[in-house]
Amino acid sequence: MGSIIEVFPGKRGAGRRQQRAAAAWRSAPVPGSGAVRVRAAKLEDYAAIRALQRLSQPGMPEWTLKQFESHRSAFPEGQLVAVTEGEVVGAASSLVVQWDEYALDHTWRSVTGDGFFTTHDTAGRTLYGTDVVVDISRRGAGIARALYQAQRRLCRKLNLRRIISATRLAGYHAASAEMTPETYAQRVIWGDIQDASLRFPMSQGFQFCGIIRGYLPEDRESEGNAALVVWLNPLYSPTEPPANAATERPRKCA
Repeated sequence: MGSIIEVFPGKRGAGRRQQRAAAAWRSAPVPGSGAVRVRAAKLEDYAAIRALQRLSQPGMPEWTLKQFESHRSAFPEGQLVAVTEGEVVGAASSLVVQWDEYALDHTWRSVTGDGFFTTHDTAGRTLYGTDVVVDISRRGAGIARALYQAQRRLCRKLNLRRIISATRLAGYHAASAEMTPETYAQRVIWGDIQDASLRFPMSQGFQFCGIIRGYLPEDRESEGNAALVVWLNPLYSPTEPPANAATERPRKCA
């Protein structure tokens, strides 16, 4: 399996730098198997990704094959899988958007083009993370961390201003009779409530920005709510266009 360096190759003569970067993007070995590596998703990965979604997010809508093909057509760089010894153990998907068009009143359907990524805009400045799933039997093995690292690397590579994601509040349903989703998120951030779906992005340098109500009604555990989180690219240069906007026009994919 290829390393993250092979997914996003650098210039020739940068061998040592690439080796150091490759080491940085690999997590600790999964018990009983090899190191976790991140690469671009392939069509043949679809069944494994769908199985991960089904097991890690029961009751949530899974990507259809047509949606998955549309993601890869619109923005192949943003569709990633984590692999160990030939087995797909995690996946992440993203697209680029003009964030001013969405802000806090958007929904999953509006920002993703009903799940087909027809909203992907190469002139945008925001990498929008739509989904991260991990093999639940391997949690704690660094899989999600490797996927988040790969998305940050992609954000820097494309000279995007930030990564934004709407994170589930997986434990909110049990507390909804006692508090609002805003209060629930605050208590998770303060450490009073354990909810890894929100705590993990915070551990990866994301900042909590607010609650989006009605983001995904099918998410019963979150009661349709999501927490908006953002990571700011410290290397972003506002005087330069996004790296993928110079040679491409916005693509609309069916």
